Formats: sequence, C-alpha cells, structure tokens
Amino acid sequence: MGRAPRAERRDRMLESLLLVAGQVLTLFLLMGIGFLLARIGKLTEKAVSELSFLVLYIVIPSAIIQSFQVERTAELIRTLLVGGAVMAVFYGIHIAVGQLCYRKQPLDIRGPMRFSQVYCNTGFMGLPLLSAILGEEALIFGGLAIVMFNLFQWTHGVRIMGGRVSLKSTLVNPGTVGLAVGLFLFLTGWRFPGPVTKAIGYVSDLNTPLAMVVIGTQLAEADLKSTFTRPILYGSALYKLAAAPAIVLLVLLPLKVDPILFCACVILNATPTAGVTGMLAQTYGRDTVVSAQTVTLSTLLSILTLPVFATLARTLTGI
Repeated sequence: MGRAPRAERRDRMLESLLLVAGQVLTLFLLMGIGFLLARIGKLTEKAVSELSFLVLYIVIPSAIIQSFQVERTAELIRTLLVGGAVMAVFYGIHIAVGQLCYRKQPLDIRGPMRFSQVYCNTGFMGLPLLSAILGEEALIFGGLAIVMFNLFQWTHGVRIMGGRVSLKSTLVNPGTVGLAVGLFLFLTGWRFPGPVTKAIGYVSDLNTPLAMVVIGTQLAEADLKSTFTRPILYGSALYKLAAAPAIVLLVLLPLKVDPILFCACVILNATPTAGVTGMLAQTYGRDTVVSAQTVTLSTLLSILTLPVFATLARTLTGI
C-alpha cells in the first residue's frame, strides 16, 4: 500500500519537472531568436541597446503596474510586507557570502564577480518565469522583487563596483516609479480608463519575448570557448544557480509562508546572473569581459538547474 502513494508522488514530480522544463525551454528558444538574429547581423548593437532601453524603462514598469492591479485584501498586504522583508534578508545573506569571496582578486574582477553572485536576472528573466510557471497572480511578487533589486543594486551594487552611491538613482529608477504607480492603484482601488489599462497590458505582455530576445543577443556577443574554460566563473555560477536557491528553500520551508511567495522567492533566486552586471562594470571601469562571461555561463547552465528548483518549490507547496 505504501508504494502506490510514493509512485504517485514520483509521477507528479516528474510531470511537474517536465512541465517546468518545457516552459524554461520555451524561454531559451526565444533567446535563440535573438542569438540567431545577432549572429547574422540583423540585430545591431545599437538596436539591442534601444530594445534594452525599451524593456527596462517602459515594459518592466508597465509589468509592475499591471501586476498591482489586483483586489486589495488585508491578507495580500501582509504577504507583500512579509515578502519585502524576506527578500531583504536574502539579499543580506548573499551579500555577506559575496564579501567572503574573491578577496585576492583585483577590484576590476572582484567587483563584477561579487555582483554576479548577489544579483539575479529578476526583470528580464524572473518575470517571464513567474508568469509561465506560477501564473499571473505571482507577478505582484515579481514586481516587488524588481523594486528590491533596484534598491540594493543602486546602493550595495554600485559600492562593490567602486562607484559612489546616489540618493537620486536609488529612489528614482524604473522599478520604483512602477511601484509608486502600482501601489497607488493597489491601495486606492482606482483604475486607469479602459484604453489606458489595455495599453499598459499590451506593453506588459512584451516583457517575455523582448527580454528573451535581448538576452539572446547578449549571448551571441560572448566568446563561448573562453567562457567555458575560466574556472573562476564556475564558482560564481554554482552559488548563483544552486547554493542561493537552496538557501532560500531551506530557510523558508519551515516558516510556512504563502505558497506563491515561497515558490516565487525560490524561482527568482534560481535565475541566472543579472544582465546589468556588464553595464555597471563598463560604467565604473571594471572588467567587462569577465562580467559578460559570468552572465553567459550562468544563463546557459540555468536551463539545467531552474527546472529542478522550480519543481522542488512547487512540489513542496503542492502548487
């Protein structure tokens, strides 16, 4: 009698793994479009820069606003407050671990490598993954994660790259602007006129295909042979793709937080290194090659690790 339930659980887990793997593979196929277009010269560096601007400054804020257009309840407000606190705690953990690593490396390499361990591809990859794996209701936690990402990126992230922290860039950026509008709609219950709401929804829907195409073009620019032969990159990828989500899963599991929040936190922490790593490295004069390589390696390897952690999270919560 005991074997049947175990077999049933195993079958459900395998079915979930295949489902998640299929969804992740879909995203990688979209990346493949960007990769191919860049390799054949149909997406120039200027075009990719413009697409990145569109996604970062228009599409992602629209997605945040869209995610907060849900019914306000006391329970959801509590869950969001818990979610913000949880995300801040995990940033603290990842930052502390990062400070212990790469001490013997020069700042040009130490900064990007520490950044790569802490910061996930929350906007370009996290939001599409949450939507594909957990559904639209999880996007509100994705929006919250983008805001936390921006707050830490423009303070701690700038500092470890050797830059000076600006209060303006910390408080005024695409994530916080989107949050301000989204929170206003969420807390007041007010909604934009129908045509405006539809326009925001259409722009928000661009996030998955455009973001994946942009990531694909970034992969096309990388020296893959050199990427796979630098040992230092594997340490960062191991922490980013395995240790970080495992820490989140093990810490949150006994706390019995909201199941959607639990899964969202695990999945977001299992996403690869943030694409902005290279942009910040270039801004502050750090090693852009190692920055691009750590993003490339973690993105490619995530196709193996993301389905595992997403399935574990879903199985443990029964979603």
